[in-house]
Amino acid sequence: MQTAQVTMVSIPFPTKWGIRADIAGRPIVWGELIINSITDNRVIGTINFRGMPIPIHGSWNESAKQITFDSPYATYSGNLTIFDDPPIRIRHFILSGRLIMKPPSLQAGEYGTWIATTDISLNEYPISGNSLPYQYTDQLPPVGVFLTSNILYQLQEQHLGRFRG
Repeated sequence: MQTAQVTMVSIPFPTKWGIRADIAGRPIVWGELIINSITDNRVIGTINFRGMPIPIHGSWNESAKQITFDSPYATYSGNLTIFDDPPIRIRHFILSGRLIMKPPSLQAGEYGTWIATTDISLNEYPISGNSLPYQYTDQLPPVGVFLTSNILYQLQEQHLGRFRG
């Protein structure tokens, strides 16, 4: 029996990400991306745009900081950017790139763009044995980072509200 090789990666997991997609210039779609694991460069998780999580499977290239993954309806590819915000002690993780819709989607063949974000406290290292590198960019992140962070926090509040009421 072979055991999976554990390799340190730049993306924290398991994590919940806010995601925004623009398909063929059509209105923006908001949702939630969950990365459950990255083992032997294989990405496993779910994506949820319509209230029902659907599985994703893909790959992660640590040296290039590139991700690709497939859902039953689209193929996504993108790159990771890390942005530290020391005054508020937050590290923002930003995945962004292109997507192509595939059958059985009614938009099969259409291209689009996507951006997903999550953030963690700069005090949370290492995370469950997943030691993250202390790399960051000193450039301001794109506006989409703040928009997807907002939607992620709104989704979390909605989930909490169900349990409070």
